[in-house]
Amino acid sequence: MLLTSLLRIFLTRSLSPFVFRDKHQDKLNFTDLDNMGLYVHIPFCRSICGFCPYCKERYEEAKALRYKDALLKEIELVCGGMDSKKTVTSLYFGGGTPALMLESLGEIIDRLNCFFEIRDGIGVELHPDDISDTVLSTLKNIGVTMISLGVQSFNEGALEKIGRRQDGLREKLSLIAKYQFSVIDIDLIFGIPGQNKEILKSDIESAFGYGATQVSTYPFIDFTFADNKYSPLSGRHKREMLESLNDFCVESGAKRTSVWTFAKEGTDKYSSVTRDTFLGFGVSATTLLKDIFKINTFSVDEYIKRICGGSLATSLTLNFTKRQRAVYYLFWSAYGLQINSDSFLRLIGTPLEKMYGLELFAAQRLGLVTLRDNVYCLTERAAYIYHYLEQRYTTAYIDKMWSISRNKAFPDRMVLR
Repeated sequence: MLLTSLLRIFLTRSLSPFVFRDKHQDKLNFTDLDNMGLYVHIPFCRSICGFCPYCKERYEEAKALRYKDALLKEIELVCGGMDSKKTVTSLYFGGGTPALMLESLGEIIDRLNCFFEIRDGIGVELHPDDISDTVLSTLKNIGVTMISLGVQSFNEGALEKIGRRQDGLREKLSLIAKYQFSVIDIDLIFGIPGQNKEILKSDIESAFGYGATQVSTYPFIDFTFADNKYSPLSGRHKREMLESLNDFCVESGAKRTSVWTFAKEGTDKYSSVTRDTFLGFGVSATTLLKDIFKINTFSVDEYIKRICGGSLATSLTLNFTKRQRAVYYLFWSAYGLQINSDSFLRLIGTPLEKMYGLELFAAQRLGLVTLRDNVYCLTERAAYIYHYLEQRYTTAYIDKMWSISRNKAFPDRMVLR
């Protein structure tokens, strides 16, 4: 907490914390923004995994249909005043388990296609239990080009620690290749109790062996509101595992495309967060624009009620200062290992070097970044520092934000120091 506070003060040049308020704004200004993505949250699951921190609840068919209708109406509320279609980078369905609303996904995509030209494809998260010819062929037919599989581990002991199983996983994964998705991402968790470098290496080999074009790895983080029976491995063990993971992937010819992501050379990248701006639809979805960050309510019932009443289901809104917006941009650009000076200038309106020239000079001298064609690239050393800081950020900010949002549908205020 202290470390994140000191960094915030230093980088924003202000003692002021991030203050989210219950400000309801039904008109969003986004039509002139570049590099914008779309996100849709599907909160329903067959069962609830204790380790998963995301907004979710058990699937009920009747509620899912009401939720679909609310989603379609939210899209109309946000986009109804547009004069023409806007080009966006991508559309990403997260959850929850989006495939539980398989028959509704095509309708949601069609509605978004009325307002947007989706340039780089459509991605959907899948639970291993979703993998079947029916699901995969339906996704292909409605225009999905990228899938992300929440495998977490191929090791039965590691899966048992997080309350998961792998019934017929290998047979299911063999189905995917024939559908020729442009990106196949497999999510893995490291830092699970009992896990070691050899188990993690075997997981990576299995993931790429079953056709993954990208492997996204995440450190096991025990959120305060999660229902985990086991605690994560120590920070030292996590770092050692990430180092060995990076070494193995580099030796195997995979490229590190973010702090925790590795992809085969020449394949497209799959990510839901590294966009300059994005619109979020659905319960708990966030929207990032030029000068605001807003969060939808985490309550499915209150989301449906608010949307059907003709208003957006915004729970809290942060109005950025210029420095705060710059820090947000730098944080997530650093996650992708590249900070683009030209993109920074377009979004923030001030040259990167003017705002953070001293910090960038020091980072170069310390071997943390290299500069090429107006892009600052993080070195491996910087990536490990970011790995540490991101976990501190998650504990200090995201955990608190989600805890408050889970407990009250529309909080009055939230302060992140």
